[in-house]
Amino acid sequence: MRIGYYGGTFDPPHRGHLAVAQAAAAAFALDRVELAPTGRQPLKDAAPHATFTQRLDMVRLLCGESALLHASDIEAPRANGSPNYTVDTLRTLARNCDELFAIVGADSFLDLRRWREPDELLRIAQWIVVSRPGWALDNLTPLALTAEQRARVHLLTTVHVDISATGIRAKLAQGGASQKKLADAVAETLTNELTPEVLRYIREHHLYISEENQS
Repeated sequence: MRIGYYGGTFDPPHRGHLAVAQAAAAAFALDRVELAPTGRQPLKDAAPHATFTQRLDMVRLLCGESALLHASDIEAPRANGSPNYTVDTLRTLARNCDELFAIVGADSFLDLRRWREPDELLRIAQWIVVSRPGWALDNLTPLALTAEQRARVHLLTTVHVDISATGIRAKLAQGGASQKKLADAVAETLTNELTPEVLRYIREHHLYISEENQS
């Protein structure tokens, strides 16, 4: 079985995440893609705006009834409060599949040497790097990959969705500026960025409204 691992904050999960997961599955003949919200990011100091449970719920809604996409709790917050390391996740997933592919954005992948055990990451899984048109493997030169490692890195350049979770949160905060209930007009502007199910969840749980707007 060929499994894809797609980790991230997913705060919130949006149509861009969905497009990446679907495109990666199609391009690399993946049998399943595990979308895994991260409990605690090792390289980020700021905590997510939504709780892990809320983000996992929204990822489940994003995946819907798809037999291909699966919301995974493999990176749930650890009892001791320590960060979730990708290398640990990949080791666990690799035990139950024939081939493992990690899906990541190009900018994040260029930081690979800052991750825990980068050489082990490249050994355990093949990597699908989601990049812009014109981006080439030559961009990976700063990572000083061996020929064997480079052969395990593949580019995915077919996804052209300009959606930002940060931008979505800003719109949601603005939409709830006068009340805890998200304004219909603002919700309407988000239909191209969020699936109806995720948007409904956000509205029902009053997520991403800034503290000063919740009084």
